[in-house]
Amino acid sequence: MAGEDRGGWRPKAPLPPLAPGEVRLLTGGNPQIPKGDGPGPVAAYIAAMPGWKSAVGRAIDDLVTATCPGALRAVRWNAPFWGMPDRGWMLTLSCTTRYVKVGFLTGHLLTPLPPVESKHHKVRYLHIHEGDTLDAAQFRDWLVQAARVEGDRMF
Repeated sequence: MAGEDRGGWRPKAPLPPLAPGEVRLLTGGNPQIPKGDGPGPVAAYIAAMPGWKSAVGRAIDDLVTATCPGALRAVRWNAPFWGMPDRGWMLTLSCTTRYVKVGFLTGHLLTPLPPVESKHHKVRYLHIHEGDTLDAAQFRDWLVQAARVEGDRMF
């Protein structure tokens, strides 16, 4: 109601409009990319990843492409996902302030386990910091394992 005291709460001012082709970066530098299926939205997400993180995104997409031909791609919830037809989603990533957070959605089944635990018992993470060298052989092995098991069917 007009004149009602809401305890100091005020609606947020609208964000400024974006220039054509500009992508808004959310908390931690995560690109805000519209929901979409296929390689196009994932490529747009990777291109919008800030600084060194974009190279990490390209390396991961290249490893998925080479290791899992026919892998599906999509962007949901401002994050790219990779999965296998008829098996579900196996991998996602997002940007944080200090690292790229790679999520193996059935990481609990991988050997060795990806190093970082999740609040969800099935998910395991790999954090890639600036200057880290991605162990491509280990990553490919995890991809092969993840592609063989039933993935997440969240969408």
